[in-house]
Amino acid sequence: MLVRLNKFIAESGITSRRKAEELILQGRISVNNEIVNELSFKINPDADDVLVDGERIKPRRYVYYLLNKPSGFVSTTNDEKNRATVTDLIKTNEKIFPVGRLDYNTTGVLLLTNDGNFSNLLTHPKNQIPRVYEVHLDRLLNDDDKTSLLRGVYIEGEKGVFSRIDFPKIKDRKRVIITCTEGRNRFVKKMFAALGYTVTSLNRISFAGILADVPPGKYRKLDISEIKNLIKKYAE
Repeated sequence: MLVRLNKFIAESGITSRRKAEELILQGRISVNNEIVNELSFKINPDADDVLVDGERIKPRRYVYYLLNKPSGFVSTTNDEKNRATVTDLIKTNEKIFPVGRLDYNTTGVLLLTNDGNFSNLLTHPKNQIPRVYEVHLDRLLNDDDKTSLLRGVYIEGEKGVFSRIDFPKIKDRKRVIITCTEGRNRFVKKMFAALGYTVTSLNRISFAGILADVPPGKYRKLDISEIKNLIKKYAE
């Protein structure tokens, strides 16, 4: 598949797309030993030899991980308070980042990658990515409030809604399984707080259909079929 030269350079990780365009216009990029200074020029990443200032550019190796996030880690690549981050839990030479985030004490499914397009696909609101959480509340969830959460409540001036609410044990209405497609910060906790509930623990069971099938604190690579299925499902 052919891609624009500036896009290939930027995605290799050596510079931004704007800087890549500058390099092309400055005549510092060659393709198969020929200087290229056209921004619209396209290449075959699998066949063409691309150099910047005589140094070969290698395509970035994309990696995709599923982490079962434990409590006590922040969902960033670094933390101003020097707290442990989710990237500390994964051994890789690639510079990865979390797809979205989970709060410091929230546990469960978290994807990490170095593929910005993949991350954008799974975090863009228009794609309505399903998220399933197990929620423990400080008191029983009554029927009226359940109905309100399904119809929508306002948090910070914007309406939020749960698409589904289930009780794993009929008699235990403090433990709730909710499904939503929102990625706003602390969304689940704020939804319940709007009706006077406190979330005492929160665990994300699945994200975009990917389950936490490894122990807390452990991770695995997503396989090719999982990645392709996610892209096919949400990119179309």
